[in-house]
Order: sequence, then structure tokens, then C-alpha cells
Amino acid sequence: MFDPAAEARRWWTQALDDRVFVHYLARERCFFDKGCFIAQQAGEKALRACLYAEGRREVLGHALVEFVRDLSQRESAFAAITNHTARLDRYYILARYPNGLPGGTPFETYTAQDLSAAVEDMDAVFAVVERFLGARGCQRKSV
Repeated sequence: MFDPAAEARRWWTQALDDRVFVHYLARERCFFDKGCFIAQQAGEKALRACLYAEGRREVLGHALVEFVRDLSQRESAFAAITNHTARLDRYYILARYPNGLPGGTPFETYTAQDLSAAVEDMDAVFAVVERFLGARGCQRKSV
């Protein structure tokens, strides 16, 4: 039997672990491209947790901005992170593949400033998600 709260906690727990890794990379000032991508992934997993908490059995896609549009229809707090998710979505492809850029490679192109911005956007998403999941009893303590 499908348990929305349990599924939400699974996704949230993984998102929290990804977040710890992104913060580590930012602190160590390394692997900026990978950190930006994982920041997007952490945001994606966190928002998926919210959709599962609402009872979704399947969540398709990878666009954070689409997840936020959907969630904003029922919870206005999500509208405040639309710009954060739009910026994080830029890292889904561009930070991973050389052909996503006009020249160079992601590891040569992304900087500490890019990762710092990605961390800020990711943390903004997490703040809203944490309140949302906490209100539904789906929150797990931070990793």
C-alpha cells in the first residue's frame, strides 16, 4: 500500500544528504560544476517530496519551476521560490555536458561564485519545503 508520508520522507532524506554534499563542495571550493548540478538535484528531490506528501503516486519531469508552479496552486509559499528554482534549473544540463555550452567544458567554466549562488537558491527552496513537510508530519530532521 502506498504511504505518501513515507515516500515523502524518503525523497526528503535523500535531498538533505545531497544538500550536505553541496555545502561541503562550496566550503572546500571545489568541483563547482558538479556542486551546481547536485544543488539542482537536491532541490528537485525536495520538491518531489512535497508532491509525494500531497499523495501523488508518480512525479514526472525534472523542472523545478514546473514543480513549484504546481505546488503554488495549493500553497502560496512556493511562489516565493520561483526565481530560485528557475536559476537552479539552468544547472540540470549545462553543468554536466560540454555540448550544453558554446565553448569549453563545465568544469572549466563554472566558478565558486556560481556554486555560491546555487547554494543560496537551494537553501531558499529547502526553507519552504521544510515548513511545508513539517506541517504535514513528513519532515525528518536535517542530516
